[in-house]
Amino acid sequence: MKKIIITTDSNSGISQAEAARLGIHVLPMPFYINGQLYLEDLTLSQPEFYRFLEQEAEISTSQPSIAAVTELWDKALESCDEIVHIPMSSGLSSSCETAMFLAESDYPGRVWVVDNKRISWSLKQSVLEAMALAQQGTEGQKIKALLEQYSLESSIYVAVDTLKYLKKGGRITPAAASIGAVFNIKPVLQIQGGKLDAFAKVRGMKQARAKMIEAAQADLAGRFAGSPVYLRAAYTCSEEDALDWKKQLEEQFPGYDIYMDRLSFSVTCHTGPGAVAVVCCKQLPETGFLAYTPME
Repeated sequence: MKKIIITTDSNSGISQAEAARLGIHVLPMPFYINGQLYLEDLTLSQPEFYRFLEQEAEISTSQPSIAAVTELWDKALESCDEIVHIPMSSGLSSSCETAMFLAESDYPGRVWVVDNKRISWSLKQSVLEAMALAQQGTEGQKIKALLEQYSLESSIYVAVDTLKYLKKGGRITPAAASIGAVFNIKPVLQIQGGKLDAFAKVRGMKQARAKMIEAAQADLAGRFAGSPVYLRAAYTCSEEDALDWKKQLEEQFPGYDIYMDRLSFSVTCHTGPGAVAVVCCKQLPETGFLAYTPME
């Protein structure tokens, strides 16, 4: 049986510490902040990143360098036969396309890049599924095919507390942001099929939370009807507000194990602090239910 190692990037929400625990490799995403290069979870911690946001620093995302990708793969291939690499959605970054080109040109038959069309908890869930498939003896090419077959079977809904970062990123006009601030408008965004889109606009975070719960319930009754689903929570708000959001989801969706992660930096650049999210992922039939043990 071939030994397969799973690699991903930090858009999965998997920290370097958790990656070591899981036995996988995580490529840190690069960010330029006030002209200086930082690497997510290596030279840039969560508190530091949020502090830069609050200071209204100039933050721009980038994709990992070719050297960083090949160095990661070369090191992993020293102890395995194949790699399954699961980067962030091709709809959100060109890093997936770059990785596919590298794999096909320089690592044929050894590195399989999955265009998974996911980010945050949905991407993390695919990493856990890839690990389970590899442990079952599934070869890299088959793992890639299965994950891509089910890549669209997930939804993320994000309620944004401030319009400032959407305005800064050019997703709404300054006029719309000003009007929204006056009327306490809270946009709900959707990540489905690999792209970040507007889903709804409501007044106040209470209504935004209710709208996300309604959307998740509609997915369970419609898109995912009759199929087992993972429900997860994500956030950029305070720990206290995040725990309150988790409790609200547990009350609305009894019987689901709901775990939380912070949203990755690349999503937080658009949402800013104070955001909460709910993630729905259809379980991969080939693995069945996968129990998850969170980091301490």
